[in-house]
Amino acid sequence: MAGAQSQAMLEKMELRQSYRNVWHTDLTNAVAADLPWCCLSLWCGPCVSYMLRRRALYNDMSRYVCCAGYMPCSGKCGESQCPEVCLATEVFCCFGNSVASTRFLLQDEFNIQTTQCDNCIIAFMFFLQQLACICSLVACIVGNSELSEVAHVISCMSNLVYWTVCSCMQVICTPTFHPCQLSLGIQVIPFLIM
Repeated sequence: MAGAQSQAMLEKMELRQSYRNVWHTDLTNAVAADLPWCCLSLWCGPCVSYMLRRRALYNDMSRYVCCAGYMPCSGKCGESQCPEVCLATEVFCCFGNSVASTRFLLQDEFNIQTTQCDNCIIAFMFFLQQLACICSLVACIVGNSELSEVAHVISCMSNLVYWTVCSCMQVICTPTFHPCQLSLGIQVIPFLIM
């Protein structure tokens, strides 16, 4: 069962490389694209993540699955009985997974590819987190105060990059609606360019 699930995830990742649509902006330009929303998602990230997932599900919480079906816990958290509570728990306890899952959900639904630059930024974020963890462990084992200070600085840098990248991802995933088309009942998908 786990092998089949892993294979399905790998196939989905490979399929994602052939997507042809692109986000309206990339991570490097997200702040300039919508500074107020970027600030809101930086200071109140879980609230924005909750709202974005609801929008990505078209406010139909019967479609909700924990982490949008991309994590091993998906479908095993009692989501069908109380999806709002499960989503709230997800965005507060697994914030990074929540942001990434919403991004993947939109990418898969609208065939949106990730740019090489975005991939590099995300990889750098993961690298810093791993480096911070390794340095903290080594500092703890060795007991060296200078190494402990270095580990603390790297950990602070890692947290800064993590929150910035998550905030920018939420700016990119923010679906907005054109006022003229709202009256016509037509949904616009401005986070992508065909």
